[in-house]
Amino acid sequence: MVKVKICGITNLKDARQALESGASFIGFNFYKRSPRYITPSAARRILQGLPKKVKSVGVFVNESEERILAVARRTGLDYLQLHGEESPDAVACLKRKLPVIKAIRVRDSFSTRQLSPYKHATAFLLDGFDRRRRGGSGKTFRWDIARRAKRAGRIFLAGGLTPGNVGAAIRFAKPYAVDVCSGVEAKPGKKDSALVKDFMRAVRQAQKTI
Repeated sequence: MVKVKICGITNLKDARQALESGASFIGFNFYKRSPRYITPSAARRILQGLPKKVKSVGVFVNESEERILAVARRTGLDYLQLHGEESPDAVACLKRKLPVIKAIRVRDSFSTRQLSPYKHATAFLLDGFDRRRRGGSGKTFRWDIARRAKRAGRIFLAGGLTPGNVGAAIRFAKPYAVDVCSGVEAKPGKKDSALVKDFMRAVRQAQKTI
C-alpha cells in the first residue's frame, strides 16, 4: 500500500481531515522562512488533539542537531525530515534518536549516487527543485528518477503532486509514499478538504492497479 504524507499542517482541523482521509503521516514545517511555518508549541497542541494513528514528521532546514532534537522532544515528533544541506554525519547522528527522512531537491542532472552518502537515512524524499523554496513549491520532476532511486531505499515522492496527477505518479514510480502540500491547499498553510478527499481517492484508485 502506498502511504500518504500531508505536509504543511498548521491547524487542528486540517490535521483531523488528513487523519480521517487516511493519511499515514502529517508534516509540520519548522523552517521559519516557510509560509507554512508553525511553532513547536502549536504543533504539540495539534498532536494532543489527535488519535495516535498518524505519524508526525517535523521538517527542518539546516538547523543544528541540538535544536532539531529539542523541537522533536517538545512537540512529540515521530520522524525528522531534513530539507537542507545537512551532512551524512548529521543524518547518522540524528537517526540514533528518531527515524530520519532526507529530502533531496531533484534537478534534471540528478544521479542516484547522490543518495549513497546518506545510507543511514530511514527514507528519502525526492522533491522538485526551486531556487527559493524548500518544499511546497508545486514543481514536479521526472518520475523515472524516483523509480530508479528506489534501489537506494524507501522513497517519498513529492513535488507538484495533485489529485489530477498523483495516480499516474504512483503507477509509474511505485514509491513507498507520496507527499503532498500545495497540491491540496486553498492557500499556503490552509488545506482544501475537497482536494484532500480527491487526492486520497486518486491514491486508492491507483493502488488497485499496481
